[in-house]
Amino acid sequence: MDHETKRALQIMAVKVRMGIIEGVYHAKSGHPGGSLSIADTLTYLYSQRLRYRVNEPNWADRDRLVLSKGHAAPALYATLAEVGFFPTEELKTLRHLGSRLQGHPDMKHIPGVDMSSGSLAQGISAACGMAMAARLNGKSYRTYVILGDGEIEEGQVWEAAMFAGHRKLPLVAVVDHNGLQIDGTNEEVCALPDIAAAFAGFGWHTVTADAHDFDSLEAAFLEADKVTDRPTVIVQESTKGKGVAYMENEVDWHGVAPKEEDYKRAMAELTAALAELEG
Repeated sequence: MDHETKRALQIMAVKVRMGIIEGVYHAKSGHPGGSLSIADTLTYLYSQRLRYRVNEPNWADRDRLVLSKGHAAPALYATLAEVGFFPTEELKTLRHLGSRLQGHPDMKHIPGVDMSSGSLAQGISAACGMAMAARLNGKSYRTYVILGDGEIEEGQVWEAAMFAGHRKLPLVAVVDHNGLQIDGTNEEVCALPDIAAAFAGFGWHTVTADAHDFDSLEAAFLEADKVTDRPTVIVQESTKGKGVAYMENEVDWHGVAPKEEDYKRAMAELTAALAELEG
């Protein structure tokens, strides 16, 4: 990836993180930690990988993205706003009465959202359906789904993984492996197996990536593009709360909104990071 492309992605990722903080702060609720950990991934996908039309959100041949870890909706909303689906100012209405930006993605009211999600583990099943529909209808669009590592403790994920592997679906799953969930570390709550090996056991191609390195993300998604005979899972190592120092690797920021002083600290850090990149 050339320097200018990477710099543009880094700038957008900071803006996405600023949008996340704006949203959860003004909502006084939400999930900043796991939203921040996927900001780079969503930035890369919507800038470099997905086919979509901002002015035609329901374009039949668009690539599909399902945010199975739907509580990370602030990251998806901030990304959709950055690419033009709706004004960034609207992020401040997150979870407000009458706002279309609900606490979890809503495909009926939010342009750019392909699947309503939030009940953990159901998103990957919906993504399987989308990928199967593409095959049955002779469509070339790709389907992507983003899962949390805590989420994959749900049995339904593995039913979907079995189905996708058996049907050899054109599906790309991303597991955001940040090591933390609502009640503590994954090891404390329910220790995970070797995630890549588990998916491989169901017939998936497996790739690993650094969730905060755009070269690594690009290499992973380019490899996934070349796999046409089975689904691919990208297990990305990430940092919960990435980009806001006091939130990084702190489980308490899974589902707590920043108060005013916290908000100011976060925005000051992100504003400085943006100035450095743009300077």
